[in-house]
Amino acid sequence: MKHCLFVLTVLLTAGTSQADDKSSPPCLSDRNFSAFDFWVGEWTVTDRSSGRVAGTNRIMKVQGGCALSEDWNGKSGGTGMSVNYYNPVTGKWRQVWVAAGNYAIDIEGGLIKGSMVLEGWIYDYRSGEKSPFKGTWTPNEDGSVRQYFQQYNSESKAWDGWFDGLYVKKS
Repeated sequence: MKHCLFVLTVLLTAGTSQADDKSSPPCLSDRNFSAFDFWVGEWTVTDRSSGRVAGTNRIMKVQGGCALSEDWNGKSGGTGMSVNYYNPVTGKWRQVWVAAGNYAIDIEGGLIKGSMVLEGWIYDYRSGEKSPFKGTWTPNEDGSVRQYFQQYNSESKAWDGWFDGLYVKKS
């Protein structure tokens, strides 16, 4: 009987690993993984400078709450997507964005005074150039979110506005 119990135990545990563990992923118990949750939702995005709708964006928690997935559809037909995640090794959030045929963005950072501030690079596929780039997401009291992107201008030595958007949740 002992032998049968041993074999049954071995069979039941064979092939299991920590990766197969169905308990709650650490992403759900570490509050740093939820620091960007204010951006989760389905949004209509308006260009703040013109007041016109720029497009729609869907931000979803994925991979057991360990990452955010972004799916952008611009009013003029452009698309893009990103993966956003907290890296507990560096203690920083990171966004890797790709837009069809135009550019890629790779930025990282974290919460500063309630806003998610990420800095890094934008890569222009057409010119092959890269420039310093930063994004700031600020949650507003009404539930909307301001997304403000800036690109560094090496000639003027200043940060120029690249996109200033207002995210309003779809009803």
